[in-house]
Amino acid sequence: MCFLGIVLFSVIIIGRAVYIQQFQGSHWIAEANQQQQKFVEIDAERGTIYSEDGSMLSTSLPFFDIYIDFAADGLRQKEGRRFKENLDSLSMELAALFYDRASADNRTAADYKQLLQKGYKKKDRYFLLKRNISFQQYKVLRTLPLVRQGKDKSGFIAEVKDKRLNPYGLLANRTIGLSREYVDSDGKMKNTNVGLENTYDSILRGETGKKLMRKVAAGVFVPVDGTEIEPRNGKDIVTTLDVNIQDIAENALLNVMRENECTSGTCIVMEVATGKIKAIANLGRRPDGSYWEDLNYAIRASEPGSTFKLATMLSLLEDKHVSLNQRISLEGGKWQYSTRTVYDSEVHAENDVTVKHAFELSSNVAMAKLVTNSYVRNPMQYINHLRKLRLDKYSGIDLLGETTPVIKTPKSKTWSNTSLPWMSFGYEVLISPLQSLMLYNAVANGGKMMKPYLVNEVQENGFTVRTFPPQVLEETICSPETLEKLKECLEGASGNAGGTGYKLFKDAPYKVAGKTGTSQVANGNRGYADHIHQSSFAGYFPAKNPQYSCIVVVINKPFAVKYYGAAIAGPVFKEIADKLYALNADKDIQPAPLRLKKDSTNYFYAGAAEEMRTVMDELQWKYRDSAKTASWTRVYAANYQPVMGGQEVSRKNMPDVRGMGLKDALYLLENMNLKVGVRGRGRVKGQSITPGALISKDQSVIIELN
Repeated sequence: MCFLGIVLFSVIIIGRAVYIQQFQGSHWIAEANQQQQKFVEIDAERGTIYSEDGSMLSTSLPFFDIYIDFAADGLRQKEGRRFKENLDSLSMELAALFYDRASADNRTAADYKQLLQKGYKKKDRYFLLKRNISFQQYKVLRTLPLVRQGKDKSGFIAEVKDKRLNPYGLLANRTIGLSREYVDSDGKMKNTNVGLENTYDSILRGETGKKLMRKVAAGVFVPVDGTEIEPRNGKDIVTTLDVNIQDIAENALLNVMRENECTSGTCIVMEVATGKIKAIANLGRRPDGSYWEDLNYAIRASEPGSTFKLATMLSLLEDKHVSLNQRISLEGGKWQYSTRTVYDSEVHAENDVTVKHAFELSSNVAMAKLVTNSYVRNPMQYINHLRKLRLDKYSGIDLLGETTPVIKTPKSKTWSNTSLPWMSFGYEVLISPLQSLMLYNAVANGGKMMKPYLVNEVQENGFTVRTFPPQVLEETICSPETLEKLKECLEGASGNAGGTGYKLFKDAPYKVAGKTGTSQVANGNRGYADHIHQSSFAGYFPAKNPQYSCIVVVINKPFAVKYYGAAIAGPVFKEIADKLYALNADKDIQPAPLRLKKDSTNYFYAGAAEEMRTVMDELQWKYRDSAKTASWTRVYAANYQPVMGGQEVSRKNMPDVRGMGLKDALYLLENMNLKVGVRGRGRVKGQSITPGALISKDQSVIIELN
């Protein structure tokens, strides 16, 4: 019975084994391979972000992790003679290559020798030698003893990865986009982007590839040669930013903020005619007192203060509720309305003034009285003007993270009988500095409101694949009559005695149209008790032919000594305007007309005959063709008319390549088995071997271009 039981049990085991092999074999082989092999993604090379003038604002640099396969057949042949013969010299070269003066942890040649011997003894298949070496170091590494013999004989493996770099550091850092590292749920280090890096991530990142990795030890995988699916590199984007203007704006803002220990600030410069953002600076104060582009304050909504009075004046003038010469009492800078009191930021020497002068003085009392008297029975008439100015909508700029603007209506939960007068001078509304700038830019642009944008075009391999033209959001924000009056008010606020910006620009060689703003900022539950002020200045320049509009908004520290818009934000605006005016002052000067004379002394070209004919036919030039059937031609002038003459080419004699472009010269010479060296660029002006001289195979010739 025991014997029969053993036989039966054996039959079952053998039957099961046959079943697994014959019927389930492919399944279990696949399962085993999955444990021994896996595909990993290869990141594509991320596209570059350029400024409008072609400067790199953000790019990817390659860094390398260096591993060694100490079990490589070529490395261990003949009892490891190749490894032992190169060990000392390789260790010395590695110590010299990776020496860093700034680091206290530098390995000596003896350290590297011991490290390499330890890995060799263990037959480590994926031994980590060095992380994050630069491309320059990698190029040197490939020339070192043993490494230069190749991967199969040395066992050296390089894994490339890209790191994002902003060559200009602080400059527009938040707008371009910082890469922030974080650990995901799987414990892997990931990057998250902001700014343009985030908005255009799908364009910049390209398409990932794959490579097969084989398991060689617990948790250790090495790449399998020939299994890679190449990634497709990302496209480049060309922004509207101007490096010079950005640098001017960034430094002007930084200097004022440092001097006054301000908490945060932003500055935006926009091209009037197009809506292009030429500069956008965002600075926040860090605990150590330094400043960095930590948040994009330009698109964060807040109470704008007195710069909002431009929208109020537009409404009043458009509805013909007031005229600029109409008189109004400032009530001594204090006006009681319902249960609250409106205050002017300072007591004015004048009390009975025109509406225009009240705007120039930035009187809260005047704006509150005018709006209340005009719209108290129909607040929506005023609010509809604000909506037409798109102050209740996102700006539409190509940046993520724009906060929601708030324009109250009588249906809002927080609406009260004092909301209307307080809205008139920039309280109880929330709009971003960029939205305010759009309004001022529209006034400068003849009433046409442009969409602000940051990207001009997308490029792939240097060729433009997509462009972003300027977009008009509103053809006109008001009537031409109202527009002229608004310009008059803005020019008066910065150019007339008594205007809040007069002292800033009274000696400037150009006129500015702009408005100051000063408002208190609530500090959580403490409200306005900490006396934190927001200083702002918005406007455009030159007033008569506006090229740029600009806004500066700065949050001051609690109980700051200086906090008025003209004292904090105004100097930033002025420095930017002064420098841009100086840079563009000569653009209106027309150059003297060129005086041309007929001169054919430098009229000499050479190249492939068919291509030369194609060019001249496309240009519709009249020419005489004497080249006949010759493949190569020389074009010269006769009686100021092009003439094509044939050029015979012999493989035994040096051809005359003078007058050719580099493409034709290289094609002709290298097909004659000559080694060509090139100096300069342009057309060939000289060659080291005289035309017609006998030549031999692999002979060297140098051609000079000019």
